[in-house]
Amino acid sequence: MRLSPSSDPELAARLTAVSPSNYALTRNHLDGAVTGLSPWITHGSVTLPELVEHFQLQPDDKLAFQFGWREFFHHVWGQLGEGIFADIRPGLPGVTYAGTLPADIREARSGIPTIDRSVAELYATGYLHNHARLWLASYTVHLRKVHWRVAADWLYGHLRDGDLAANHLSWQWVAATFSSKPYLFNADNVARFAPADWHCPGSVLDTRYERLEEIARHSAALDASPPTGDGVLEPPLHGEPPLHLVSPADFLSPDSSGPLHLVHPWALRPAPAGSGRRIGVIHLPFHQRFPWSAERWAFVLPRLRAVTDALFIGDIATLNGHVSAEATLNPGYRDALAAIGAELTPAPRWLPDPPELCPSFSRFWQQTAGRRHAGRWHA
Repeated sequence: MRLSPSSDPELAARLTAVSPSNYALTRNHLDGAVTGLSPWITHGSVTLPELVEHFQLQPDDKLAFQFGWREFFHHVWGQLGEGIFADIRPGLPGVTYAGTLPADIREARSGIPTIDRSVAELYATGYLHNHARLWLASYTVHLRKVHWRVAADWLYGHLRDGDLAANHLSWQWVAATFSSKPYLFNADNVARFAPADWHCPGSVLDTRYERLEEIARHSAALDASPPTGDGVLEPPLHGEPPLHLVSPADFLSPDSSGPLHLVHPWALRPAPAGSGRRIGVIHLPFHQRFPWSAERWAFVLPRLRAVTDALFIGDIATLNGHVSAEATLNPGYRDALAAIGAELTPAPRWLPDPPELCPSFSRFWQQTAGRRHAGRWHA
């Protein structure tokens, strides 16, 4: 299967540059050969079944394994729903966490280069390497004692590829509310996988893992280190598209005299033939709960317009008539589509979705990834 993302040159360039073998060798390094495809995967411009077929991935490919984590997170989301936004397991006993994110972390002036460069890059690009996300989460939760949910909401808002399941469950995995132990890192780990200007010798992270474990299991939060620069200004988050990215017509209710196919921000692909007038929908109640950066709005809106006939920005629940759409687990969108009786098609999955909750990725992988036929994957 050969993908043809001709309407999105950036996606086409990304696909051409991907090397699964180089990814396997260097994926843990901040300057490694990661794919950069996550924003398009999150927003449905390209699906995991398409990518697995396109790159002819097999079970022992590291890229396939990484795609498996995404499928696992969505499996858990489908089983727990809103439960992914609360502790799934008790976490570290006796440890209390703050309900606000310190300004020095938000403004990239914690005094830890690893953290400050992560935040600055997040704001500048809307993206962070997975290793940097883990370091940022571990420092925030286990050293500064910030509750994972507060920080997860903050990070999600600034990520161009933000996925509620992958983001919030990863924070829970770091926090030990969705794993058996806290995820910790030290200065040696940073030195191994990051460029020199990310290193943090002489900092609180320049210590043994046993000491970090003691800190993680104690309620006392560590103070910020002396800042090494002026920091950065946190960009605002928007509960609706910024005005410079929309036109008055985007807020008009579409003509509902005939069948409508609603295209939401997680299904940015051409609609099936014969499905009716294609309406790109921005459901404002969701975005007021989970606001996005201008960077993400600027990524989504042009791609939404490219695959639809018109936009509707408002409350999906006010639409009527015969409506179809791709199913989504995103709260607000999911509930509004159900409320108007939309005819839903399943979102594409690569691996089968077990009927009961798999409590760990290893269990999920065992139950799903072993299904092969004639040397190829199948769901």
